[in-house]
Amino acid sequence: MTLRQATLAKAEAVQEIKNFLQQYNAVGVASLQKVRAAQLQELRRKLEKSAYLLVVKNSIIKRAIAECKDKPRLENLEEHLAGSNIFLFTNLNPFKLVLLLEKSRVKTTAKAGDIAAFDVTIPTGNTGLPPGPIISQFTAVGLPTRIEAGSVYVSRDTMVAKKGDVITARLASVLSKLGIKPVEVGLTLKTVYDEGLIIVEEQLRVDLGEVRRSIEEAHVYAFNLSVNAAYPLPENIVFLLQAAHQKAYMLALNAGILTPDTVVDFIRKAYTEMLSLSARLATVDEKAVPASSVQKG
Repeated sequence: MTLRQATLAKAEAVQEIKNFLQQYNAVGVASLQKVRAAQLQELRRKLEKSAYLLVVKNSIIKRAIAECKDKPRLENLEEHLAGSNIFLFTNLNPFKLVLLLEKSRVKTTAKAGDIAAFDVTIPTGNTGLPPGPIISQFTAVGLPTRIEAGSVYVSRDTMVAKKGDVITARLASVLSKLGIKPVEVGLTLKTVYDEGLIIVEEQLRVDLGEVRRSIEEAHVYAFNLSVNAAYPLPENIVFLLQAAHQKAYMLALNAGILTPDTVVDFIRKAYTEMLSLSARLATVDEKAVPASSVQKG
């Protein structure tokens, strides 16, 4: 490629980036470290309806940023462009994009030094592998085996790595032979430019469980406050009416006021008191001395 051709190609690339910056509200920057080509293709497929992924040199991005004068504070993105990057152009809320990237992570075979994404357990059963050097490899990683019908069987379920463990070369080889993929690969946003705002990685982390608990707790506090203040809302009106009815009912009952609602309880109360009085009278009669006994004396 001649110098002129290279210059034209760069100019076209810069113009393409400028078009994307104009078309989309946000642009995310993610590291390409440890992301393989096949996995990147899978990520592109999963995210095709949500974001446009583009691998381009940082120098091209910087030139496009310099020429985009109508994007407020876009130049602040330049300080986050170190290393090899992939750029995600999207109209999604940045935090929604982060959650989408988490769901889009793909499992892959392990290499020495990779980190286990979850507890790795090799189940009992036929490995489909013939006896040979593989037996010593299985033994070296703590995997109990037996030979049956010309195949190597795993004798019992065996955990060979815990989540977060570094996978050795020996274990990576065994897991590859068994078709087990203990590593998850995906994109982690280093920063996002969103309509003039730069959001860094630490700020993009979202703990959905904690957010849900906080919202539930706030809802409980707000509900209790509205009930205690007797402030009617669609969410508490049934509870307030029930509480008001119960208080009015108890007031009428204690004040001896007959109403269609209290008359049954008044009759029940009178009946109960009558039974109690009748039982007491019977006891008094039993304890009284008979008149005939007094006359005999």
